[in-house]
Amino acid sequence: MRPRVTLKLATSLDGRIATASGESRWITGEEARAEGHRLRASHDAILIGVGTALADDPLLTVRQPGLEDRQPVRVVLDSRQRLSPVSKLAMTARESPVIVLTVQLPAPALVRAGVEVIQVHAGRDGRPSLTHVLTALRGRGLISLLVEGGGEVAGSFLRGEAVDRIEWFRAPILLGAEGRPCVAPLELAKLDAAPKFRRVSAEPVGDDLWERYDAVR
Repeated sequence: MRPRVTLKLATSLDGRIATASGESRWITGEEARAEGHRLRASHDAILIGVGTALADDPLLTVRQPGLEDRQPVRVVLDSRQRLSPVSKLAMTARESPVIVLTVQLPAPALVRAGVEVIQVHAGRDGRPSLTHVLTALRGRGLISLLVEGGGEVAGSFLRGEAVDRIEWFRAPILLGAEGRPCVAPLELAKLDAAPKFRRVSAEPVGDDLWERYDAVR
């Protein structure tokens, strides 16, 4: 068994998560961001890639009144353990758990900071194998996972057919083809190989649109 995986996206109308220069705060509005925090509180763990960790230095905590005691385990996919021991994640690891999944032996500096470093098998691309990542997280008792990483992480979960639900917050702006896409290439040869989802709801949240999709197996 593996955790149930929800992919959360916050994009422009044309599916971009940032401008070409990387500017992304804030694409969606305050109401959508509040719903995003409630999603965090409803999952056992939240996952990003190390690229997002290095670019944004996030806390990945729930910052919504009344939900402060519902903090998910914070997970970083980090092949070469580039996460700094003085990052916000590492420096708060003793307050709220942080797991780094890597293909290397645990880095002593991260371990000393209180980060749980788990070495897993590498996939063909040299990054942590998605199958082994999900198995390791399930082995820690985590049964629901919210994926908030960038396009590369979203693409890897979609390619691995590991996304059960998409929570998509879409802002009424356009960033164009030069913007950064929410999903990396899926390496599709034919249209019928595309991951398929069924929309289960769509509702306004502030100026944005919140869409929910369930995977079609």
